[in-house]
Amino acid sequence: MAGSQPRQALTGLKPTPSGDALYRVLGHSARVLYHCLMGLKIEGIEKLPRDRGYLVVSNHLSEVDPITIAYPVFLTGTLPRFLAKESLFRAPVIGWILRKLAHIPVARGSIDARKSLETAQNVLESGGAVVIYPEGTLSEDPQGWMIAARTGAARLAFATGVPVYPIAHWGDQEFLSPTGKFRPFPRKKVQVKIGDPIDFSDLQGSSPAAAPTREDLTTATERMVSAITALLEDIRGEKEPEGRWNPITRRRELPGEKH
Repeated sequence: MAGSQPRQALTGLKPTPSGDALYRVLGHSARVLYHCLMGLKIEGIEKLPRDRGYLVVSNHLSEVDPITIAYPVFLTGTLPRFLAKESLFRAPVIGWILRKLAHIPVARGSIDARKSLETAQNVLESGGAVVIYPEGTLSEDPQGWMIAARTGAARLAFATGVPVYPIAHWGDQEFLSPTGKFRPFPRKKVQVKIGDPIDFSDLQGSSPAAAPTREDLTTATERMVSAITALLEDIRGEKEPEGRWNPITRRRELPGEKH
């Protein structure tokens, strides 16, 4: 049973031929269903590699946006793997599917979190694509902008040296809101924009021989968020308000502001 799956069995999931075949079947089915429910416009898909592993970082607005983000990657022939909270892998049905498709469980606050990054690193080094949300959770910003981010994506980028592509999306949160409100009508229009790979060459951690400093990780994380935000501003046709929403204080804070 999915609910009784041992913890250690969830950290070393690997793609298999049968799992990849199921992934492609489900992926094509999801594409058909997606287009029945929402209109989708993708810009910049030609930027995604076809011959090497890479990391995708994106904003997180809805429980449906993993499909939105995976869509352009899937169209290139690559099967994207997501880092997702471990509890989902223990749920009936959905847990079995996530394990079968070799997505990557993350157990925050434990040694298994490090193992999750190692699993993701193996996927990237074998030429796959891994999708990670720098925010680590759904955005709570009242206006739908990104919130304060974590450094996990930066750690993975430095550990592997693979290119990091920002992807921004907008519109699917109107279909399924961050609070879980379902609004299928009228038919929603979703926009996705893929940016150029983010440059980390000036940071110490970009060298395989040097471990990233905390400053490296913070700078790289902010660079990821800024790249995603720039794409999101272009999609929305407006500038992000000054500062960034802090989910702890529940207000927008300026850089360096203490609370």
